[in-house]
This record gives sequence, structure tokens and C-alpha cells, in this order.
Amino acid sequence: MKRKFWNWIRNETNEERTLVLNGEISDETWFGDEVTPVCEGAEYRSRRCHSLDQLSGRGCVCGSTDLQHAHGVQGNVTVKVDALAASAASVIAMAGTTVLMSPVGMMMIHNPMTIAIGDSKEMQKAGEMLDEVKESIMNAYEVKTGLSRARISHLMDAESWFNAKKAVELGFADGILGGGVDNTEDRADGMGAESMMFSRTALTNLLLSKLIPKPEDKKTSVGQLEKRLNLLTH
Repeated sequence: MKRKFWNWIRNETNEERTLVLNGEISDETWFGDEVTPVCEGAEYRSRRCHSLDQLSGRGCVCGSTDLQHAHGVQGNVTVKVDALAASAASVIAMAGTTVLMSPVGMMMIHNPMTIAIGDSKEMQKAGEMLDEVKESIMNAYEVKTGLSRARISHLMDAESWFNAKKAVELGFADGILGGGVDNTEDRADGMGAESMMFSRTALTNLLLSKLIPKPEDKKTSVGQLEKRLNLLTH
């Protein structure tokens, strides 16, 4: 069974089309409901897309195919994140000339993951492959946000979740749906006070600091120190 994670909506007024993505973006799953990027690409090339609407999405690195398709569109492309743009879906969002997020939308970025079987050589090859995939994903984030690669890498390491305002603050989005397109002055004017970012690594470290008992701070009283000094002088 094949399941399409995309749908085309045509505007009869100006004949522009909107590509709506909803669901997992993958070229292979364990359930047999996958749709390959080749299937989507054939439709993409045969239509004119000016808007990319992500109701909800996550997926594998094959989502980079959507990024390439969107970049190939002549003119401006508006990306609207109505619910969730996580993992590979966040990479696709970077193709937008303008990226708008719902006030209740979320975006998540993390390191690429895989499953590998084999000896130490195979494990090493899998690790090297993941490193290269991360570098390619960082390219998309860097072009859109202007953040340093070191900053982006740390955000990916921590599996970071952004609400709409945090995504705008960091440059992953340009504005919030219903609120217009943000600009640099707005970002610097208190936007960070209302934004939120969730870091799985930070939360894990916080929980560990609460669960692992701290070593007792053994203090020696003045009286005991005086007794020890007296023993040394005699």
C-alpha cells in the first residue's frame, strides 16, 4: 500500500498551486506504506508551486529531495508550518523564500540517526556517513539562519525544539502566521523574552543532577583542627 504524504491545492484565481505536506516523509518504512521521493518529484516537476504548507511533518534525509525541488521553483516560495516541522521536515522548510509558522507551531532539529549491523568497520562507516549527512543538513540551516555552524551543531546535538517565536528569533522562520513577516529589529526587541526552546540534552542533565546524590561536603570544625595542631606540636 502506498500512502502519499503530500497534496496539491490549486488557486483558481491566479492558478498558483500549494503543496501541502502532512505526515512522515520517508523512502522506506517497516509498514509498507512508504512513498518514494521519485513519486513526488514527478508531480513536482509537472506543476508550478508557489507555496509549501506543512501541516505536520517528520522524516528521513530523503526529505532533502523536497528541498531541492522547492529551490528549483522560479520566483518566491512561501513555507507555512501549521503544526510541526520536525527532523527532515525542518530541512524542507528552509527552502522557503519566506517561512511562516503558526502561533502554536513547532520546529525540531536533531542529529541524523540510523541503524547499522556489522563489525567495527561497518560501525565506523555508518558513523562517517552520519557525519556527512549532518554536514549537508547544516548547509541548509546555515544558509537560512546565518548562524555559525558551531551553534547549529550544538542545537542539533541537543535535539532542540522551537516554538514559533524562538524559530523566528534564531532565523529558522521569518514570521508568524497572522502576525506578518518579522525583521531584524523585532528580533532584537525583546522577542527572546517570550520565546521557548526545549533541549533534550539540557533536560536530561537537569534530571541527572537531581537524581544523582551529591557527595557530602565534610567540614572539619575549628576545635578538631586545634586538636590536630596540638598533636603535631607535641
